[in-house]
Amino acid sequence: MSFLLEIRVRPNASRNKVGGTVGDPPRLVVAVQAPAVDGKANAAVVKELAIAFNLRARDFTIVHGELARDKRLIIDGNEDELIARLAELSGDPKLF
Repeated sequence: MSFLLEIRVRPNASRNKVGGTVGDPPRLVVAVQAPAVDGKANAAVVKELAIAFNLRARDFTIVHGELARDKRLIIDGNEDELIARLAELSGDPKLF
């Protein structure tokens, strides 16, 4: 089962963190220490999301926004579990 996730990336952050939301519609915030150069931030984003969702990095595919801060990813996994985890990470269970 696949799930579409919209995120906002914050490269060059002081630490790696997945959590909180921004914008309307709400996007999950993913802060990474890696710079937005040569795909380093994208690789770090996928790694951090894999850790946050307890999945493998290959379960995530960036389908839109590869060169932008706002991205859409497809996640392969159990949709109910992904939605529950997304609600925890967002900090507001009613959003998702």
